Amino acid sequence: MHLKRNHHPVAPQRETVLQFGDGVFLRGFADWIIHHMNQKGLFQGGVVTVNPRRSGNAEKMNDQDGLYTVSIQGMHEGKLIKRDEIVSCIKRGIHPYLNYPSYIKLAESDDLRFVISNTTEAGIRYREGERLNDQPQESFPGKLAAFLYRRYQYFEGDPEKGLIFLPCELVANNGGLLREIILRYAEEWQLEATFIDWVNQANTFCNTLVDRIVPGYSEEDALRIQQEHGYEDKLAIVAEPYYKWIIDAPSFVQEEFPAAAAGLRVQFVSELGPYALLKVRILNGLHTAIMPIAYLAGKETVREATEDPLIGLLLKSLCYEEIIPVLGVGEEEAIAFAEAIFERFRNPFIRHDLSSISLNSISKFRTRNVPTLKAYIESYGRVPRYLAFSLSALLVFYRGVRAGQRVPLNDQEDVLEFFGSVWHAEEGNLLHLTVSKILAQENLWGEDLTEYGELAGQVVKQVEMMLTYGMGESLIRLFQVKTT
Repeated sequence: MHLKRNHHPVAPQRETVLQFGDGVFLRGFADWIIHHMNQKGLFQGGVVTVNPRRSGNAEKMNDQDGLYTVSIQGMHEGKLIKRDEIVSCIKRGIHPYLNYPSYIKLAESDDLRFVISNTTEAGIRYREGERLNDQPQESFPGKLAAFLYRRYQYFEGDPEKGLIFLPCELVANNGGLLREIILRYAEEWQLEATFIDWVNQANTFCNTLVDRIVPGYSEEDALRIQQEHGYEDKLAIVAEPYYKWIIDAPSFVQEEFPAAAAGLRVQFVSELGPYALLKVRILNGLHTAIMPIAYLAGKETVREATEDPLIGLLLKSLCYEEIIPVLGVGEEEAIAFAEAIFERFRNPFIRHDLSSISLNSISKFRTRNVPTLKAYIESYGRVPRYLAFSLSALLVFYRGVRAGQRVPLNDQEDVLEFFGSVWHAEEGNLLHLTVSKILAQENLWGEDLTEYGELAGQVVKQVEMMLTYGMGESLIRLFQVKTT
């Protein structure tokens, strides 16, 4: 039996939420939260998902009437949690590249009130050359700018028709940055000043911070769900019990999005504060830092990496010796947070594939790890050893080869083209030129990393070591462990 609404009736829902992104994280986090608000009778909101890129799950979503299973698995507060829930808040999915009229028609909806997104750190970014009459624009902010302009025109600038934006991208000031880029498009497209005023005054762009590990689809769990519950679910996902959503927003947003009132771990604050640093620099920073090292060492999951003696030692050394000392928050609080993170990494019920973490790794390193790199050098006057090793591994990872086999890379097209060309042109005796060229790309890192003292020299040596001896031997040499 397929998962359909005729077998799982759902209370009527208005399409109040437009969601850019239909991947595992939003479905296991924001949509799961909306579902629980609906279940408690406090929201009754329906979600329309939109593919922000040319790929997506719109067809699968519609085949299952927007239904899918979230399997919550893991330890929480000393208790084992393992339960399956059918999430029913998604009404339909739209592929704007295949069905643009349906997408832009949503701008005319009286019911629409919220926009939620997760397009990764690479998503909230200006793209040169986009036009208002593109159908659709390639960038996420470009799509939104055109969408908002259609809404402004249709409702004749009615201030009551503004929207509330809850971006989930792990970018500092994500709401403010999104608004800034939308306004840049408005000016570039020479749209009316009254539209710009409407964007600023009628719409609310919240800064938010999200936290939950949602590793994704598991064939093993999908088979178990079919055996235990009697239905086939091609969108089933696994998530850890822990979650938290912090939203910097005016008080009326909390009233309209009553997650806290529903008893969910959604916190409304006047500023995100130190929790943002803890989350992005420690949890996400460690994920991004360890991914290329562990993957090139032959590991497949975060748990495997954490439990490996040398990679686990590198994780803790990086965290306690390089990240926490320059974090700028209380050491005791940071250490307690880190210990909880390592416990989450070891969750035996979660298969968090390193390949899924690898999406857009360059922009992730720029956002999550470059600030730590800079802060450490400024504080101690030397290059952080373990973070430099991670950066070196990232460059080697973007060669697209592991153990002599090609591996797929998942990043922005221009990033992949750059690395493809630069590694293709590399010759053994010119490795230092190749590495320096990569590190000097401001569009990748936000600045020229060759200007940071001995960083380029260290990265060249480590890249050469990894290419010569492999990651396993390189880890041994990093810790100066002699083989017997």
